Amino acid sequence: MEGPKEIFLKDYKLPDYYFDTVDLSFSLGEEKTIVCAKISVVPRVDGIAAPLVLDGIDLKLISVKINGNELKEGDYDLDARHLILKAPPRGSFILETVTEVLQKNSSFEGLYKSSGNFCTQCEAEGFRKITYFQDRPDIMAKYTCRIEADKLLYPVLLSNGKLIEQGDLEGGKHFAVWEDPFKKPCYLFALVAGQLESRDDTFTTCSGREVALRIWTSPHDLPKSEHAMYSLKAAMKWDEDVFGREYDLDLFNIVVVPDFLGAMENKSLNIFNSKLVLASPETASDADYAAILGVIGHEYFHNWTGNRVTCRDWFQLSLKEGLTVFRDQEFSSDLGSRTVKRIGDVSKLRTYQFSRDAGPMAHPVRPHSYIKVDNFYTSTVYEKGAEIVRMYKTLLGSEGFRKGTDLYFKRHDGQAVTCEDFFAAMRDANNADFANFLLWYSQAGTPIVEVKSSYNVEARTFSLKFSQTVPPTPACLHYCLRVTKGEEEFVFHDLDEKPIPSLLRGYSAPIRLHSDLTENNLFFLLAHDSDGFNRWEAGQILARKLVLTQVVNFQKDDKLVLDPQFVHGIKCILLDSSLDKEFIAKAITLPGEGEIMDMMEVADPDAVHAVRSFIRKQLALELKQEFINKVKENRSSEKYEFDHVNMARRALKNTALGYLATLEDEENSELVLNEYKSATNMTDQFSALAAIAQKPGKAREDALADFYNKWKHDFLVVNKWLSLQSASDIPGNVENVKKLLDHPSFDLTNANKMFSVIGGFRASYVNFHAKDGSGYKFVGDLVLLLDKLNPQMASGVVSSFSRWNRYDDTRQNLAKAQLEMIVSANGVSENVYEIALKSLAV
Repeated sequence: MEGPKEIFLKDYKLPDYYFDTVDLSFSLGEEKTIVCAKISVVPRVDGIAAPLVLDGIDLKLISVKINGNELKEGDYDLDARHLILKAPPRGSFILETVTEVLQKNSSFEGLYKSSGNFCTQCEAEGFRKITYFQDRPDIMAKYTCRIEADKLLYPVLLSNGKLIEQGDLEGGKHFAVWEDPFKKPCYLFALVAGQLESRDDTFTTCSGREVALRIWTSPHDLPKSEHAMYSLKAAMKWDEDVFGREYDLDLFNIVVVPDFLGAMENKSLNIFNSKLVLASPETASDADYAAILGVIGHEYFHNWTGNRVTCRDWFQLSLKEGLTVFRDQEFSSDLGSRTVKRIGDVSKLRTYQFSRDAGPMAHPVRPHSYIKVDNFYTSTVYEKGAEIVRMYKTLLGSEGFRKGTDLYFKRHDGQAVTCEDFFAAMRDANNADFANFLLWYSQAGTPIVEVKSSYNVEARTFSLKFSQTVPPTPACLHYCLRVTKGEEEFVFHDLDEKPIPSLLRGYSAPIRLHSDLTENNLFFLLAHDSDGFNRWEAGQILARKLVLTQVVNFQKDDKLVLDPQFVHGIKCILLDSSLDKEFIAKAITLPGEGEIMDMMEVADPDAVHAVRSFIRKQLALELKQEFINKVKENRSSEKYEFDHVNMARRALKNTALGYLATLEDEENSELVLNEYKSATNMTDQFSALAAIAQKPGKAREDALADFYNKWKHDFLVVNKWLSLQSASDIPGNVENVKKLLDHPSFDLTNANKMFSVIGGFRASYVNFHAKDGSGYKFVGDLVLLLDKLNPQMASGVVSSFSRWNRYDDTRQNLAKAQLEMIVSANGVSENVYEIALKSLAV
């Protein structure tokens, strides 16, 4: 058997043939689906005599023709992955293929059935499961798509572009023909057929064109699509105002699919997982509403950053994803609290991307190689990629950044390009000196910047000395920041006293910053910094230092003590009425256990969990009345509104409630239970349930059973219920999670349910990293089970083991044994094999 093949960026070659037009015809059936493709092929170089290599997986070839003449078997080679035309005609020609598509498809790639409806997912390499094709993003063509299907079973037939023809056929069938006037790569092709209804609206563009907007979902879910429509219209308006990007067609469709993996920006036909579209005050939290706003915006923004201008190859993935994540972050910031949004984004970056950068899964924003490109849809490509884009804006300013994006779109509309092309547009539009900036794309790891300050009283000068290091990787060079040397000193003159510097304001670069700021300096910044992000950051640094100090005490069996100055700092923030309430909620929340362990030489989940729990409980004890007051002050019986004022109010109330739930007294237990029973929206009800679920016992079991019985008819709410239990830190929770796999509401083949349970369990460090190895074994066994159904999901789960060598010897041996078991398993997929093998290679 041929082993997995590694693909390298350095081996990129232009295609020998381009496709000009692609005409597809689908005959959708219950027993089989037939796909006819008619492709206009154009050689890149006139007179070329190279074979034409087409990708294809899980397809049955029925016929292949060139210029109307059917080929004989000797004219082509056919294997499990390719159809190779040995000697195509010189010059342009018409290629026609007829294929039968594999009907049973659980991979969520290509064409598959979800809840009785047909849908597609072609990014990154799913189109090869639909028909034989050059499945690479630099093949851009104009598409038409004809769909035929049973009218009763599939009354709605959708594809990209505009509907140009439809009608009835014999035998109870009907058809629809769609035409997309814009060139696109095949990963942006989409088809949906099924029993759907739409919420309809319109949007008038800046040039006065009216665009029809439709969100398609099952009839009973249609009322939950109102917020998604609001989010779409807000995104269209924002993209015009901020980036000057007007929508280019007269129709924009969104389709809701329960089993879809995430969301997909197919041209004019976005497809979303249900949880990223459907919301109502009764069933969705503030966080759900905010996530829908951001994701709807993200996929819409791809129309220009990804669709109109796309990637030359998959190594350039961050060209579209990093840029579009930055755009959706800015969109959400403008529609909410910019400081709170920035805090959330940086917390996510530090929790997921920094830990990836510090382990065997580290890779540059533009990887050098891969076995399966699916494994590079990572926080490095997305979130760190967005930080690189943000640095362009920081360096150039808003006006200069806009000039750069305008030039980028003007130069490259309709093209498949590289990260260098975006860099060149930014540089050329501003005549800027970006020496070495491209190293951000090729260097793995997180730079560490040390800052030391000094003040000369006599000279009245203040100096900041910066030194930077970068973890070594192949072909390593130093990063280029505004600090352009390995060590550099900046001197500020005519200062009457030593100032306290506010460094890396707004988190202007994705680095680890180490400074010589004292605790008193940090407490001052926590109280007075005019930069909201740095005010929060000062508190987080103090909290991390406090936890790490107490971890040492815990490991030595010494008494744990909470610093009174820290309590006072939290109290001052809590009682400061001038502050945004959502900011207060963020500022009084302790750093997560994963973030703390990432700072330890040997991670100790038990000690970190014990210390963090101790600090939360002590804060609740010492600030009990203040927390009770915040709960009472921020209750509301008003109708649910998704706006910043109300979101902030609920965030502060529920953060305070979470602290009070750590206490054992009956008064607070009753308070939390009453908040659960009296809640009028999902944000408040679920927050109270989460607070109750912190502690094992009858109250917990009764509340969980009550919640399930109330919401068992709503699968999105049930997924929250599954996740909450799986993520619990109660002792020995692995046995409870195993039982959830047998619960009637769980389905391993459903991506939402799988991630609710497995994603939740991995978030409980103390249970996943249980000293007896029970958590590792549970996840390892599940990887192999899931790999047989969906390798892409399984590879995401196996990455949980990637930093096994960060723990003590006992845990290392237990985790390594699971990785070795996975790698040596019979029939393991390339997706899983690549991640498991890289995890072992440390």
